[in-house]
Amino acid sequence: MNYLAYSDYGAPSAGEAAFLAIAYLFLFLFAIAGYLITSFLLMRIFDKAGVQGKWRAWVPLYNYLVFAKLGDVSPWVVLGLAVASAIPILNFLAGLGLVVALIMISYRVNAKFGRDWPLLLLFILGPLGQWIFLAILAFGSNPWNPAIRPAPWANSFIADKTVWNGIPVQPGQPVAGGPNGPGYGGPGYGGSAYGTPPAPPASGATPPPPAPPAQGFTPPPASGTTPPPPAPPAGPRV
Repeated sequence: MNYLAYSDYGAPSAGEAAFLAIAYLFLFLFAIAGYLITSFLLMRIFDKAGVQGKWRAWVPLYNYLVFAKLGDVSPWVVLGLAVASAIPILNFLAGLGLVVALIMISYRVNAKFGRDWPLLLLFILGPLGQWIFLAILAFGSNPWNPAIRPAPWANSFIADKTVWNGIPVQPGQPVAGGPNGPGYGGPGYGGSAYGTPPAPPASGATPPPPAPPAQGFTPPPASGTTPPPPAPPAGPRV
């Protein structure tokens, strides 16, 4: 029996090895190009949304956590799904949940740019559609307006309740410390830029009396009244 004929059974030939090397190189370059394109587009979107620090868009995974906060989804939920997607037993369900979360986030960010929801259909095209979607938001003329209707999941566990320095607090988001807690302090960003208004008087309370006029000061007569006649001169003394 010729055992040499079976010694390299299943090993790829030189041509197959070269093809696999080229394919892996192509995938590697595609991943690098995708990372650069996505980070650049997110940087433009973050700048429009008032996020401080362009570096946030260039940190892998962290940029999507910031994107989640702008889309009113807790970044910890996104991080948990991303970690679970690397576990062999949970990867399918976690990956599906991550796609759903990304669509929910994009739906909110898209609405804050004043765009209609059918734009999300670009996600059907895969990575190319996502790049087109982000490019429309990044280079479109629509301004960022976070003062929109609360998200349908605003009262659920997936709603964003975190406050990170340099990232605007979205309207309606719970802020630590009450209305004067951390955030940008502007209208709709976790506080008021105009100070706290005075509290209205309690119902049924009697307003305080007006302060008395200063000593030596005679108030002028009310409008529409006749001033009293001058006093007659005093008579000669006897």
